Amino acid sequence: MIDARSPTSPVSLTLPDEQATEALAASFAPLLCGQQVGVPKGGRIHLRGDLGAGKTSFVRALLRASGIQGRIKSPSYALLESYNLSSLHFYHLDFYRFSDSREWLDAGFRDILQDDSIVLIEWPEQAGELLPPPDLDIQIKHEDEGRSAVLTPYSDKGSLWLTTLFPAKPAPHLPTSQDGA
Repeated sequence: MIDARSPTSPVSLTLPDEQATEALAASFAPLLCGQQVGVPKGGRIHLRGDLGAGKTSFVRALLRASGIQGRIKSPSYALLESYNLSSLHFYHLDFYRFSDSREWLDAGFRDILQDDSIVLIEWPEQAGELLPPPDLDIQIKHEDEGRSAVLTPYSDKGSLWLTTLFPAKPAPHLPTSQDGA
């Protein structure tokens, strides 16, 4: 279910099951990989939510849909898992274990925030205000049945992703006197 919005407003979705979460993630793959005309490859997505909300499942589905094969590990302990597909670099980070917001800087992660790379960060709030804003922030929450997701763009690229995936519905045609009404 999509809420009414302007092109840069958040999109709220109901995800009834894990397959819906995976389908949402997969829908971003062509956009991030530069396979959609007019959408440059690369981008940064921050994923927020409680433990077990579906952040890592979202990332795995996006990576699979992008063409990554083999084992896709959670970076909970390693902090970073990287993947290459041709000349496209994917970085999956998990900041859950950070106790100081400067830890991500000290680890040298700023260097991977390139415009043409795909950077997916779980628990971005652990990096505090030092982390630059993403193109898109995704908040995933458990609901009584399934999950909900709120997708909030923070850049023109993030807005483009949302307007591409969720085009505004045209206003209904109301009869006018010129229509013979």
